[in-house]
Amino acid sequence: MRFLLCLIIPWLGFFTIGRPIAGVICLILQFTLIGWLPASIWAYLLSWSVQNRQKIEKMMKQQN
Repeated sequence: MRFLLCLIIPWLGFFTIGRPIAGVICLILQFTLIGWLPASIWAYLLSWSVQNRQKIEKMMKQQN
């Protein structure tokens, strides 16, 4: 669900992962039509990275 949010409303995706400053920068980037695509890609990749980090941390906790 977060990935869809990052593609449709990228700046809101940053707020859901706890990065409000990046969300504001992304919102400013989205004010231009050209900036929408880079903002969506940026939000998607960051969300994917956060999800992978959470999975790794969960696996590490299970090992211990």
